Amino acid sequence: MNASAPADRDPDRNVHGGALLPCGTDPVTGFYRDGCCATGPADRGSHTVCAVVTAEFLAHQRELGNDLVTPRPEYRFPGLRPGDRWCVCAARWWQSCQAGIAAPVVLAATHEAALRIIPLAALTEHAVDVPDDAGALTD
Repeated sequence: MNASAPADRDPDRNVHGGALLPCGTDPVTGFYRDGCCATGPADRGSHTVCAVVTAEFLAHQRELGNDLVTPRPEYRFPGLRPGDRWCVCAARWWQSCQAGIAAPVVLAATHEAALRIIPLAALTEHAVDVPDDAGALTD
Protein backbone atom coordinates (compact mmCIF):
# COMPACT_ATOMS: atom_id res chain seq x y z
CA MET A 1 0.00 0.00 0.00
CA ASN A 2 1.19 3.50 -0.81
CA ALA A 3 2.39 5.15 2.40
CA SER A 4 0.53 8.39 1.53
CA ALA A 5 -2.72 6.58 0.70
CA PRO A 6 -5.73 6.90 3.01
CA ALA A 7 -5.84 4.23 5.71
CA ASP A 8 -9.28 3.02 4.54
CA ARG A 9 -8.00 2.15 1.07
CA ASP A 10 -8.31 -1.44 -0.11
CA PRO A 11 -5.09 -3.45 -0.64
CA ASP A 12 -3.51 -2.57 -3.98
CA ARG A 13 -3.72 -5.88 -5.88
CA ASN A 14 -4.64 -6.46 -9.50
CA VAL A 15 -7.18 -8.97 -10.85
CA HIS A 16 -4.52 -11.70 -10.85
CA GLY A 17 -3.57 -11.03 -7.22
CA GLY A 18 -0.26 -9.35 -8.06
CA ALA A 19 0.92 -5.83 -7.36
CA LEU A 20 -1.36 -3.18 -8.85
CA LEU A 21 0.57 -1.38 -11.58
CA PRO A 22 -0.04 2.26 -12.51
CA CYS A 23 -2.76 2.87 -15.08
CA GLY A 24 -2.01 6.35 -16.35
CA THR A 25 -0.30 9.61 -15.54
CA ASP A 26 -1.05 11.66 -18.66
CA PRO A 27 -3.73 12.46 -17.66
CA VAL A 28 -3.33 11.43 -14.03
CA THR A 29 -6.07 8.93 -13.28
CA GLY A 30 -7.46 7.06 -10.31
CA PHE A 31 -10.00 7.84 -7.64
CA TYR A 32 -7.11 9.13 -5.52
CA ARG A 33 -5.50 10.83 -8.58
CA ASP A 34 -2.28 8.91 -8.01
CA GLY A 35 -2.16 7.18 -11.41
CA CYS A 36 -3.50 3.86 -10.05
CA CYS A 37 -6.94 2.23 -10.03
CA ALA A 38 -6.80 1.84 -6.24
CA THR A 39 -10.05 1.94 -4.31
CA GLY A 40 -11.53 2.15 -0.85
CA PRO A 41 -14.87 2.80 0.88
CA ALA A 42 -15.01 6.43 -0.30
CA ASP A 43 -14.85 5.27 -3.95
CA ARG A 44 -18.55 4.57 -4.36
CA GLY A 45 -18.17 4.23 -8.14
CA SER A 46 -15.44 1.58 -7.93
CA HIS A 47 -13.02 3.32 -10.33
CA THR A 48 -11.09 0.08 -10.67
CA VAL A 49 -10.87 -0.85 -14.38
CA CYS A 50 -7.80 0.42 -16.19
CA ALA A 51 -9.25 1.06 -19.64
CA VAL A 52 -7.58 2.36 -22.77
CA VAL A 53 -10.51 4.42 -23.96
CA THR A 54 -11.59 4.36 -27.59
CA ALA A 55 -13.77 6.84 -29.47
CA GLU A 56 -16.57 4.26 -29.59
CA PHE A 57 -16.37 3.61 -25.83
CA LEU A 58 -16.39 7.34 -25.04
CA ALA A 59 -19.41 7.90 -27.28
CA HIS A 60 -21.28 4.99 -25.66
CA GLN A 61 -20.51 6.25 -22.18
CA ARG A 62 -21.79 9.70 -23.15
CA GLU A 63 -25.03 8.10 -24.42
CA LEU A 64 -25.39 6.45 -21.00
CA GLY A 65 -25.03 9.85 -19.31
CA ASN A 66 -21.38 9.37 -18.33
CA ASP A 67 -19.58 12.20 -20.15
CA LEU A 68 -15.88 11.33 -20.05
CA VAL A 69 -14.92 13.87 -22.72
CA THR A 70 -15.87 17.23 -21.20
CA PRO A 71 -13.26 18.60 -18.76
CA ARG A 72 -14.48 19.04 -15.16
CA PRO A 73 -11.73 20.98 -13.35
CA GLU A 74 -13.70 21.00 -10.09
CA TYR A 75 -13.14 17.22 -9.97
CA ARG A 76 -9.59 17.40 -11.37
CA PHE A 77 -10.95 15.73 -14.51
CA PRO A 78 -9.26 16.85 -17.75
CA GLY A 79 -11.62 15.16 -20.21
CA LEU A 80 -10.46 12.11 -22.15
CA ARG A 81 -9.32 11.46 -25.70
CA PRO A 82 -9.11 8.11 -27.47
CA GLY A 83 -5.95 6.31 -26.38
CA ASP A 84 -5.95 7.74 -22.84
CA ARG A 85 -5.64 5.22 -20.02
CA TRP A 86 -8.24 5.88 -17.35
CA CYS A 87 -9.60 4.15 -14.25
CA VAL A 88 -13.25 3.78 -15.18
CA CYS A 89 -16.11 2.67 -12.97
CA ALA A 90 -16.46 -1.09 -13.07
CA ALA A 91 -20.26 -0.97 -13.54
CA ARG A 92 -19.94 1.54 -16.40
CA TRP A 93 -17.29 -0.55 -18.18
CA TRP A 94 -19.48 -3.64 -17.70
CA GLN A 95 -22.45 -1.81 -19.28
CA SER A 96 -20.37 -1.04 -22.36
CA CYS A 97 -19.02 -4.58 -22.46
CA GLN A 98 -22.52 -6.04 -22.42
CA ALA A 99 -23.41 -3.67 -25.30
CA GLY A 100 -20.42 -4.95 -27.28
CA ILE A 101 -18.46 -1.71 -26.88
CA ALA A 102 -15.89 -2.56 -24.20
CA ALA A 103 -12.70 -0.54 -24.05
CA PRO A 104 -9.45 -2.53 -23.92
CA VAL A 105 -8.32 -3.33 -20.37
CA VAL A 106 -4.86 -3.40 -18.79
CA LEU A 107 -5.22 -6.32 -16.38
CA ALA A 108 -2.07 -5.65 -14.35
CA ALA A 109 -3.41 -2.16 -13.61
CA THR A 110 -7.04 -3.21 -12.96
CA HIS A 111 -7.86 -3.52 -9.26
CA GLU A 112 -9.12 -6.86 -7.98
CA ALA A 113 -12.20 -5.08 -6.59
CA ALA A 114 -13.48 -4.88 -10.18
CA LEU A 115 -14.15 -8.62 -9.89
CA ARG A 116 -17.02 -7.84 -7.50
CA ILE A 117 -18.89 -6.57 -10.59
CA ILE A 118 -17.19 -7.98 -13.69
CA PRO A 119 -16.28 -11.62 -14.37
CA LEU A 120 -12.56 -12.15 -14.88
CA ALA A 121 -13.32 -13.86 -18.21
CA ALA A 122 -14.88 -10.65 -19.56
CA LEU A 123 -11.89 -8.56 -18.51
CA THR A 124 -9.48 -11.14 -19.94
CA GLU A 125 -11.36 -11.19 -23.25
CA HIS A 126 -10.64 -7.47 -23.63
CA ALA A 127 -7.12 -7.49 -22.18
CA VAL A 128 -4.46 -5.54 -24.00
CA ASP A 129 -0.88 -4.61 -23.39
CA VAL A 130 -0.60 -0.87 -23.80
CA PRO A 131 1.40 -0.18 -26.96
CA ASP A 132 4.06 2.53 -27.03
CA ASP A 133 1.72 4.45 -29.37
CA ALA A 134 -1.66 4.25 -27.62
CA GLY A 135 -3.02 6.45 -30.41
CA ALA A 136 -3.18 3.28 -32.51
CA LEU A 137 -6.25 2.33 -30.44
CA THR A 138 -8.33 5.29 -31.67
CA ASP A 139 -9.85 3.54 -34.68
